[in-house]
Amino acid sequence: MHTCVSCEGFPLTIQISYGTDHDREHFVEVMEDIKVKTNRRPRTRPLEVLADAAYDDVDIRQHLRSRGIQSNIPINPRNTKKRKRGRPTRFNPETYIKRGAIERFFAWLKMGFRRLTTRYERLNIVFKGFLDIACFMMCWKRGFGEIVK
Repeated sequence: MHTCVSCEGFPLTIQISYGTDHDREHFVEVMEDIKVKTNRRPRTRPLEVLADAAYDDVDIRQHLRSRGIQSNIPINPRNTKKRKRGRPTRFNPETYIKRGAIERFFAWLKMGFRRLTTRYERLNIVFKGFLDIACFMMCWKRGFGEIVK
């Protein structure tokens, strides 16, 4: 599961893929699917992206920079063999604490809906349906309707 979650823990977009695929390969697709309804037109760009060190990639940072999105991704020590020259990458530890929302989302998802922890369904559409129902129920329990109003 590849997921983008708001700071409050509400899922913005979810995609599924093979278990052997790295999350970094689907980052751009997940970011392109973000659509938050507003009064005029849907918002498709967050102000800032908080991701763990596995997303420390030049292509991901370039994609975010081209769309005008701030990246808050720590440097992965496995990617650096020697010191890089030039402008250092942006990392703010104070706002990085909010990244716990994605960890809480997966904890709620796996503790509340055990069927999604181990995938038993053969068809992607059935698994995605269960995943959508689980996300809807999580948002409903947390009062998503009150936030939208």
